[in-house]
Amino acid sequence: MLDSLSIKIIKWPLTQCAKLIDKCGVTANQMTLFGFVLGCLAFPALALEEYTLALMLILLNRLCDGLDGALARLQGITDAGGFLDISLDFLFYSLIPFGFVVANPDQNAVAGAFLIFSFIGTGSSFLAFAIMANKRGIDNPVYQHKSLYYMSGLTEGTETIACFVLLCLLPQHFAIIAYIFGAACWFTTFTRIYSGFHTLIEHD
Repeated sequence: MLDSLSIKIIKWPLTQCAKLIDKCGVTANQMTLFGFVLGCLAFPALALEEYTLALMLILLNRLCDGLDGALARLQGITDAGGFLDISLDFLFYSLIPFGFVVANPDQNAVAGAFLIFSFIGTGSSFLAFAIMANKRGIDNPVYQHKSLYYMSGLTEGTETIACFVLLCLLPQHFAIIAYIFGAACWFTTFTRIYSGFHTLIEHD
């Protein structure tokens, strides 16, 4: 819901940083992989309940995710880069709640499983429609520089980052935050399925 707004705010500073990084010879795919490694390091930090460190690694991962897109726009957007980016993003999104589950399985296991389950819903509806939209040549006027159709919803990247930040700041309330955000994700999933289905019918 907030991605279209946040992109407008961060696009210029990310582009300026990407220009400097591009001069150093760093590719968009290298930035994607580097960010993913940083994101993976958040898992042991969460498992050890080092929540401040985990928060820093999560934010660095998201910064790299923004920079790889900015680099791709400078160097040329590719299907391979888009595939790598979205695949690692969804792995990272699922890894974070899993870290909270490992840290405190007695209190967080069910809520964490529900949150990961909800990510399956948002991710599958997002990617399934992107495939069909590409097949039919349906363009998204809001996100014109994405490698695939970016289907909006109540819970997008910005909201997910905010959820992860809140979880790290208030780990004792993981369960309630996970249930609330998971429910919002399912609202996004159902609205995407409904709108995507009717959009594709119109293009059949």
